[in-house]
Amino acid sequence: MKQEERKDFDKEAAQWDANPGRVKLAHDVAQSMIREVKPTKAMDALDFGCGTGLVTLKFQPLVRTITGMDSSRGMLSVLESKVADQGAVNVKTQFLDLEQEVKVEGRYHLIVSSMTLHHVPDPAGLIAKLSGALLPGGTLAVADLDAEDGSFHGDNTGVLHLGFDRERVIGLFEQAGLTQVREVTAAVVAKEIEGKGRREFPVFLIMGKK
Repeated sequence: MKQEERKDFDKEAAQWDANPGRVKLAHDVAQSMIREVKPTKAMDALDFGCGTGLVTLKFQPLVRTITGMDSSRGMLSVLESKVADQGAVNVKTQFLDLEQEVKVEGRYHLIVSSMTLHHVPDPAGLIAKLSGALLPGGTLAVADLDAEDGSFHGDNTGVLHLGFDRERVIGLFEQAGLTQVREVTAAVVAKEIEGKGRREFPVFLIMGKK
C-alpha cells in the first residue's frame, strides 16, 4: 500500500514535539547514532529530514557544525526558534524543495537521517546523493522502520514505504559505494494498535563509510 499524497508537515510543526512517543524515539535513535558513529568536534554534520531538530540538537554539542535540512519550512522554523533560544551558533538550516531535483549542498564528515526514508519516493537515489555529499572517510547513518503492515502510523498519508527490509537498505548503501556497512537495532517502539493489541516496531540503524 502506498499513499502518493504528501503529508502537511507545516501544519503539524507547532505541535510536533508534543507527542512524547515521537520525542522518545528521536532520543533513542540519536543516542544509538552517537554511540555507534562517535561524533567529534572536528566534524561537520548534516541531519537530512531533520524536522523540528529532535535529533539535530542531540548532535549539536558534539560536532563542529550541523545543518538541519528539511522540506517543511514550518519544521525548520521550529528548529530555528530552538536554536535561537539555546544560542547554538553551530547549527544551520537548509530548505529542501521537493518540487526540484533533490540537491544536497556542501560536503560533510557525517550525515544522519532518522525516520525520513519511508517518505522518499526513490530511496536508492537519495542514498546515492547522500553518499556523494560525504567527505572521504565520512559516515552515513540512516534509521527507519523495519518492514511492517502499515499499522505503525495509522494514517499513512505521505508514507511511501511500509518500512524496509534491512538487507535491501544495506544493498543500497553498497550500491552507492559505501563500505563497512553494518546494522544495529536503534530502538523498539511499542504501540497499542486498534484490533491488534500491543505491537513492537523495531527501528534499524544502518551505517556505511565513504
